[in-house]
Amino acid sequence: MIQMYRFYAIVLGCLILASCQNQVEKKPNILFAIADDASYPHMSAYGTKWINTPGFDYVAANGLLFNRAYTTNAKCAPSRATILTGRNSWLLEEACNHWPYFPEKFKTFTEVLPEVGYYVGYTAKGWAPGKAIRNGQPRDLIGKSFNQHQLQPPADHISKNDYARNFEAFLDSAPEEAPWFFWYGSTEPHREYQYGIGLSTRNIEDIDSVPPYWPDNDTVRTDMLDYAFEIEYFDGHLQQMIQVLRDRRELENTVIVVTADNGMPFPRVKGQVYESDHHLPLAMMWPRGIQDPGRVIDEIISFSDFAPTFLELADVDRESSGMQPFSGLSLMPILEDDDIHQPLHEYMIVGKERHDVGRPDDVGYPVRGIIRDDYFLVINFEPERWPAGNPETGYLNCDGSPTKSTILNLHRQQDHNQFWTACFGIRQEEELYRISEDPYCMNNLANDPELSFVKMQMKDQLIQQLSREGDPRVLGNGAIFDTYLDASPMSDFYTRWQSGEELDPGWVNTTDFENIALIKD
Repeated sequence: MIQMYRFYAIVLGCLILASCQNQVEKKPNILFAIADDASYPHMSAYGTKWINTPGFDYVAANGLLFNRAYTTNAKCAPSRATILTGRNSWLLEEACNHWPYFPEKFKTFTEVLPEVGYYVGYTAKGWAPGKAIRNGQPRDLIGKSFNQHQLQPPADHISKNDYARNFEAFLDSAPEEAPWFFWYGSTEPHREYQYGIGLSTRNIEDIDSVPPYWPDNDTVRTDMLDYAFEIEYFDGHLQQMIQVLRDRRELENTVIVVTADNGMPFPRVKGQVYESDHHLPLAMMWPRGIQDPGRVIDEIISFSDFAPTFLELADVDRESSGMQPFSGLSLMPILEDDDIHQPLHEYMIVGKERHDVGRPDDVGYPVRGIIRDDYFLVINFEPERWPAGNPETGYLNCDGSPTKSTILNLHRQQDHNQFWTACFGIRQEEELYRISEDPYCMNNLANDPELSFVKMQMKDQLIQQLSREGDPRVLGNGAIFDTYLDASPMSDFYTRWQSGEELDPGWVNTTDFENIALIKD
């Protein structure tokens, strides 16, 4: 009898040991929360007083807060394509553009993870806008969608998607022992907003400063508070998701990443190539894995770093995954608090090709830029074009808004023309800014003789790096980006509009369209 008890004790001990080993060895879950159009530093963890984001702040306080995270391309589809592929946007062929057909050759990390046992899904906005097709069938770039649960939102134009409840539905459907990846793709604070809703929780005096490229008046400040209201809504669902993980005892082994895809949907920001356009909020936590939580990270982080990080977390080799070579590097040395690691990036390269249509022949506004040390150098390859889109077709690369309308109305009155010039006017071929003194990139130093050597060095470094990568824009084949088909119903907008066809692009106001004969740059 004693021997039998010993036998059962040994068996039970082995089972407990095996269970503990499985728990320890289980690959981490990943919750990726991405706001739609939110700039740095517009989370309260960064000290912004007119926005309150306890969810983001919790992730930062219990993990890492990143001060210098940048997307490669400040528009929804190309930015998200960089996240999913780990490649700079100009290396993604059609996917460098907005509203593209996603090339079949580029595999996403969310297509790799299920191959190694991960359960993958998303809610609301995944990779978009554009069309992803494989063998003639729709291609699920981010797994299965979970959008069945709806709610009554607190304001007009906020999604009815119950993000947090759909996250719970995802967890309920996940295999019990499988690690998972979930993409929380809020559609806030994307345009449009219920005008004045932000005044329900804030006063316009709460805003400490208005960017110098917009007029500082009640309309613009109200617009900013409405933007803040939607960021807080995004954060509210993040808070609920964190609580769900806590209740289910899954928080300890879940990597939570919180960021945005591009800058705020205001003139001179979203879709352009300046500091506020590409510089984005980022916080990460992982109770089981991040060493010395609460750190603030000041080194440059690229959105191309996400894919290699997630593959390393899942213990997947890139070459065996079927993914194309990465532009980015894994963030694991930072998560592990490796003090001896070299900075991942000495500089950051950004750029864009065609965003929203509206120019003749659907051509884009090609730009490349480099951020190094305290300087930001921008090269506009076609400076004779309108940077935010043609005036007569409504500046389609700038969402309609009270702020946009205010600037356009002032310009029509020939009053405060500097705002229109900064947001919509023709630009120089080269722009150089000192970020610490000029974070809004207002004082172009490209012609300053004292900085000619700095500019030359940065330009050489930019062109050489892009040449090594194989960027068509610097290798003499940049026009290829304008030949890629636009997948939106608004393709060839300029020609159709000029011919008299009635078109409603939906993302600009009817008053945004200008009489080109009256435009004075």
